[in-house]
Amino acid sequence: MSPTAHLNGNPDPNGSGYVSPNREFDIHPTSAHRGSPVVVHSPNTTYTEDHITAKFENRGADCVKDENGVVHVTPSVTSYEIQTARKVAKTGLMMVGWGGNNGTTVTATILANRHQIHWNTKRGPQTPNYIGSLVRASTMRLGTDPATGKDFSLPLSDVLPMVHPNELVLGGWDISSLPLDAAMRRAEVLDYDLQRQVAPLMAGMKPLPSIYYPDFIAANQEERADNLIPGEDKQAHLDRIRNDIREFKKQNAIDTVVVFWTANTERYAEIIPGVNDTSANLLRAIASSHPEISPSTVFAVAAILEGCPFVNGAPQNTFVPGAIELAQEHKSFIAGDDLKTGQTKVKSVLAEFLTGAGIKMLSIASYNHLGNNDGRNLSADRQFKSKEISKRSVVDDMVESNPLLFKPAIKTPGSKVVEGEHPDHIVVIKYVPAVGDSKRAIDEYHSELMMGGRNTLNIFNECEDSLLASPLILDLTILAELFTRVVYRPASADASVVEYKPLYPILSLLSYMLKAPLVKPGHDVVNSLGRQRNAIEGFFKACLGLENLGDVLLESRIW
Repeated sequence: MSPTAHLNGNPDPNGSGYVSPNREFDIHPTSAHRGSPVVVHSPNTTYTEDHITAKFENRGADCVKDENGVVHVTPSVTSYEIQTARKVAKTGLMMVGWGGNNGTTVTATILANRHQIHWNTKRGPQTPNYIGSLVRASTMRLGTDPATGKDFSLPLSDVLPMVHPNELVLGGWDISSLPLDAAMRRAEVLDYDLQRQVAPLMAGMKPLPSIYYPDFIAANQEERADNLIPGEDKQAHLDRIRNDIREFKKQNAIDTVVVFWTANTERYAEIIPGVNDTSANLLRAIASSHPEISPSTVFAVAAILEGCPFVNGAPQNTFVPGAIELAQEHKSFIAGDDLKTGQTKVKSVLAEFLTGAGIKMLSIASYNHLGNNDGRNLSADRQFKSKEISKRSVVDDMVESNPLLFKPAIKTPGSKVVEGEHPDHIVVIKYVPAVGDSKRAIDEYHSELMMGGRNTLNIFNECEDSLLASPLILDLTILAELFTRVVYRPASADASVVEYKPLYPILSLLSYMLKAPLVKPGHDVVNSLGRQRNAIEGFFKACLGLENLGDVLLESRIW
C-alpha cells in the first residue's frame, strides 16, 4: 500500500486561501521516502554503522594489433576497495540563474512534493512527482529472484544512501531581482493552479545579486539585469560569491553545497596562454579582471576554492584549462557540460542504433525552435555557437567506433592528420516566442543501406523544456553529493600505509545527463547513452561489491 496524504489546506497560513483538492491521494512512488536499504551478503562487502566497504575487481582487456593484422588480447584485473559513507550529508543546492525557468521549476517541484500539494488540471487532479529523474523514477537490475527466476529490479535511489530531493536546501543567484513567485509566473512553465498554491511559499525566496558581464551573453538580456554585484573588479566578485556560499552553509547548517550553473548560455571564452591556461594564470587573470574571464568561470572557481561540487548545465566552455587544473589541485568535483534533455538524448540513442546495426549515417539535420528565455538568448550568434558545438559532438564516439562504415582519421608521414569520415551534421535553433517553454525539435537521419540504398528517418519531438531539464538538475545534484562520500584504494594495500582517495575531480560518471561530457584528460568521451547508463549502474554495484551483470543470461542458453 502506498503512503497517502490528506490535503485540505495550503501549508502556508498566509497563503491565498485556495486549497488542494479535498481528498486523499497516494503519494507518488517517485516522491515517497523508502527506508529499505540493500544488504549484500558476501565476503567482499562489510557494513559498519558509518560505512559500506566493498572489494571490487575492475576487469578489462588490453588489445594490440600487430603488423600482420593479428589482434592480441590480454585480460586485465585491478582490485580496489571502495568505501561509501552511509550518513547522507545535509545538502544545499545553490543555482546560478535561480530565477530562470529551470530554477523556478526545480523550486516549485520540490515544494509541491515536500508539502504534497495537489492541483487541478483539465485532465483532473494532479499528484506531485519526480517523473523524468533517473535517480527517483528509474530502476536497475540488481539480480534474480530465486523463487521465480525473474529479474529483480530496484529504484536507483534505493541502492545506495542518497539525499531525497525534498530535503535539499535551496538558494542561489540571479541577475534579475524578481522573487521566486514572480519569476515562476514569468516563466509560464507550470499549471496555474499549482503556481497559485506554491506562490506563497516562494514569495520570500529572493535570489542573491549575481555577476553580469554583457560581453558574454546576448544583449537582449540587459533588461533583466537589475540585481548585480556592483563594480567591475572580478576578484571582488569572486570573493563575494565565495562569501555567499559560506554564509548559505552557515545559516542553514549545511554539510555540502552543490553549485549549479543553470543561467544563460555564454559565448565561448578564448583560451589564451598566460591568462586561463593554468590555475595560477587563471587566478591572476581574475585578480586583474581580464576581459576573457566569464561569469560562469568565476562561479566555478569560487565553488572549487570552497570545496563545493560545481556543475555546468550550459554549453559554454566554463571549464577552461586553468579551471580544470584548479579542481585537480583542490580535489574539488566538477561536471559538465550542458543538460541533455530531449533531442540530443534521442540522437545519441539513434546514432548508436544505426551504427550498431551496420547502417551508415550520411547526414543528420537537427532543427529546433522554442520561445523561452533560453531561446531568446540563443538567438544571438555567439551564444548559439556554444550550443551548436555541444549538440554536434554527440555522435562522434559512435562514428569512430565503426571503421567499417566510416574511414578513420590517419596520420601521414609528415605527421599531418587527415580527418576521418563523418556524417554531415547541422544544427539550427530559432526563437519563436509564441511557443514558450514548449520546444519543437525536428530531426532527419539520412543513411546508406546495402547495395547503394537509402533510408531517411524523420522525428518530430515536442517537449516542455524546463520539465525535462529540472529532473536532471536534481539527478546531478543528488549524485554529486553521493560521490563526495565515496573513496577508494587498491585492495591489496596495507591499510596502515595507503589512505583512501576521493574520486577524480571530473565526474564523468554524470555523463548520462550531459550533452558534452567533460572527461579526465587523455581519455575518450563516451556519448553512447546505453554505455553512460551502464557506467552508473556498474559503479553503484561496485560500491556494494557486486559484479556488473551482463545480458549473456547463460543459464537460459545452456542445458
